[in-house]
Amino acid sequence: MALYDRFVKGQKIDDLKIDDLNEAIALLHDAVELRPSGHPDRSSSLHQLALCYSDRYEHQGVVADLEEAVMLGRAALELHPPEDPDHSVSLNNLACDLWARFQENTRMCDLDEAIGLHHKALELRPSGHPDRSSSLRSLAFCLLDKYDNQEVIADLEEAVTFGRAALELCPPGHPNRGSSVNILARSLQRRFREHARMCDLEEAIELYREELELCPSGHPDRIPTLYSLAFCLSDRYVNQGVTADLEEAVMFGRAALELCPPGHPDRGTSLRKLARYLRTRFQEHATMCDLEEAIELYRAALELCPSGHSDRSLRLHSLALCLSDKYDNYGDIADLEEAVTLGRAKLELYPPEHPSRDTSLNNLACDLRTRFQKHTRMCDLDEAIELYREVLELRPSGHSRRSLSLQSLALCLSDRYDNQGVIADLEEVVTLRHAALELHPPGHPHRGTYNLRVLANYFKDRYENRRATINLREAIKLHQYVLKLHPTAHPSHAVSLHDLAMCLTDGLGQHCAQADLTEAIKLYRCVLQFHPTGDPGHAVPLHDLATCLADRFRQESTEADLSEAIMLEQEA
Repeated sequence: MALYDRFVKGQKIDDLKIDDLNEAIALLHDAVELRPSGHPDRSSSLHQLALCYSDRYEHQGVVADLEEAVMLGRAALELHPPEDPDHSVSLNNLACDLWARFQENTRMCDLDEAIGLHHKALELRPSGHPDRSSSLRSLAFCLLDKYDNQEVIADLEEAVTFGRAALELCPPGHPNRGSSVNILARSLQRRFREHARMCDLEEAIELYREELELCPSGHPDRIPTLYSLAFCLSDRYVNQGVTADLEEAVMFGRAALELCPPGHPDRGTSLRKLARYLRTRFQEHATMCDLEEAIELYRAALELCPSGHSDRSLRLHSLALCLSDKYDNYGDIADLEEAVTLGRAKLELYPPEHPSRDTSLNNLACDLRTRFQKHTRMCDLDEAIELYREVLELRPSGHSRRSLSLQSLALCLSDRYDNQGVIADLEEVVTLRHAALELHPPGHPHRGTYNLRVLANYFKDRYENRRATINLREAIKLHQYVLKLHPTAHPSHAVSLHDLAMCLTDGLGQHCAQADLTEAIKLYRCVLQFHPTGDPGHAVPLHDLATCLADRFRQESTEADLSEAIMLEQEA
């Protein structure tokens, strides 16, 4: 094993001697042949040969070496029964190789077996055992991988528990403190994503800061630590809105990119992450230089993802979003055209069964509707409608974004109704708006009086087209509900009063029910209190009140109504 030891020593001083490892493997093969079944040292040779193959896999990535390590590890374990002092070491090494194989092929059976073996090793390493922290840490890594694949919360909770226990056994200065800090931080970061508990995110940030201090310039883990810390700070900004967190995320994103010059395998990831934080900062401050830089970074990242690259669709998506943002701010149609082109390219990479197809459809539909609003080409609007219909099919009842999809499709159909006047579109708009409203019952944070008011106006439009009183009554009912949600002190109280008054008398004039007409007059008087003489909005309610009083005069022939109507019209 002298050659293997020299190889390991070379790793530590950055003087890798792979020839030593290759020669050690050849010699150990000879030793195994000279130690047949029953030989007292056969298990030791098998164990050492498995270690060598595992190390060669780690440095050269040849899966055949990993397979050999697993096979030899199993053979060594069979020769180390539970009472054998080397049993825990064999358990641990085989578990580590199975975990490595899981990362290659994502077969859950390998991960489950690795977890089972690590649990057995931990039982043989009680409190005070020098390798206990290693078993705790390895279990935490495996359980976090299992959570990432199966999303069972119990696995995540165990990962946090074992990670914390491992860290307690690795005080500052311990050679394994960095990896122990890392697994606990990653587990807490995932738990924050699951439960949105800020204490988990706060702790993860502090742990990543410590890990960064343990990864000076040139350390192989410095780049991923910068990524993780920036991501957590970005999450905290999203949740708490503290601009300093976003500024730090940008700073760490730039630091990571500086460590990934052209040709570095992580350059594309670094470009994409920094671009994301810059776009977020643009959304906060509307500083166009941030958006411009984000676009250039996304373009550079996209160039590193040729056709067939696993990240190409994500980078197409991100660049399209930035170009849509730029169009919204500058109005340059070339940006919108490119956003549509990129959206189509991204959609081609997402077949019907892809989990992100609904998002791609939605974004492309949104850009097409925007282009319709610019050029009023009906083909864009018709395509947007068809895309939103597909989105709706992919977001069935219970989907968190179904309400948004219902409203988006309703908006497009409303645009088409405004342009073509097809009653069927208006009918569908009402149906979709009603369905969206039902997903947000009273008290729901997203119910919103705006949605109620829009739906009421659609019912009013439908009444004007079909003259069915039931539609008008539905509109009145919705406006009455909105008014209850806008008490006197609410800034929209006057608007709600006016909406309801108009709806009560809509198109009926002197044929309006006496009670509705009286109620409308009362409401218009209230509206006038919010628009006194000299207010820019004073004339409209004056005219509307005068009209109602004139209509009541025609019903009841009350001279006072006519006199007041004349006076109000003169003032208006």
